[in-house]
Amino acid sequence: MLELDHVSKTAGATEHISDVSLRLLSGSLNVLLGPTLSGKTTLMRLMAGLDQPSRGRVLVDGRDVTGVAVQKRNVAMVYQQFINYPAMTVYDNIASPLKVAGVDAATIKREVGRAAELLQLTPYLDRTPLNLSGGQQQRTAIARAMVKKAGLVLLDEPLANLDYKLREELRAELPRIFSESGAIFVYATTEPSEALLLGGSTATLSQGRVTQFGPTVEVFRNPVDLVTAMTFADPPLNIIRLEKKGGAFILDEGVKLPEPMGVPSFPDGTYTVGFQPHHLSLQRKSPDSVPVTALVTITEISGSESYVHLSFAGANWIMLTHGIHVFTPDERIEVFIDPQHLMVFEADGRAMRATTAEAA
Repeated sequence: MLELDHVSKTAGATEHISDVSLRLLSGSLNVLLGPTLSGKTTLMRLMAGLDQPSRGRVLVDGRDVTGVAVQKRNVAMVYQQFINYPAMTVYDNIASPLKVAGVDAATIKREVGRAAELLQLTPYLDRTPLNLSGGQQQRTAIARAMVKKAGLVLLDEPLANLDYKLREELRAELPRIFSESGAIFVYATTEPSEALLLGGSTATLSQGRVTQFGPTVEVFRNPVDLVTAMTFADPPLNIIRLEKKGGAFILDEGVKLPEPMGVPSFPDGTYTVGFQPHHLSLQRKSPDSVPVTALVTITEISGSESYVHLSFAGANWIMLTHGIHVFTPDERIEVFIDPQHLMVFEADGRAMRATTAEAA
């Protein structure tokens, strides 16, 4: 088990990591999700022992390793920018941690062959990294981490530079590959969709703070605050400030949006209401769906999906809908909001009630 106990990291007057406490179990898959500069890489470096915290402790299986150098820890790390030994062949790059550990030649050959086959590197084992594509070089770095069989595996946006097909294949394979060894698997990403595909548990980060940690789907469906909800939304979360009066939120032109059903009512006042882009639709998906008329600003077509940018009551929304839909700018269209998918936040950003409805 890896435990971060109230860990902070400062550089001068800047605090890069602020009072983070996490417990990661052996054999677990853990995702660090947050935008660029949210602290993901710094947190990984603290986990690995590449950096030391300014405050707090790092423990492995209950033992304080805060001052222990990375060379004395059983850690493997893969960065977005691939790092290989340029003078070595692909085979020797992958085998290097096993050779350092004194593993016998037959075992090295078997482990390198297994990793190379899985990562589609077998034809390139005699080449040097400079004679590989960027994707092949990154796969070499991942293979080297695989064969090391480390107790802690840290992957910092490792698939960002790979082509789409290979990226999707590895997203499915990597958790299984590393979980078989019982390692703690930590994967950093800026993409909410990648976190959902990987599963496991997710820690959302914002400005060096962990805003929430728990099962990935639970964090996505029930964010504890507005910052977490916005971190776990791509396209961006649709939000609007609304007055609640009685049992409804008052929208533009007198349209009323009911409170989510099945929960106690909360006091009248001003709240921030949020919902995911795929919970805004062109058709009524439930009897409780509320129609509103919004102004189209732009439409983007991506494969079999359409991203329709809308303006409503001073708020900018995005609707993600299946199929190809073409609307002209300034066209007014009717869209539907399902109140059961609403997330309601107080003035300080805390969630009043996050939806428990199944994500579509």
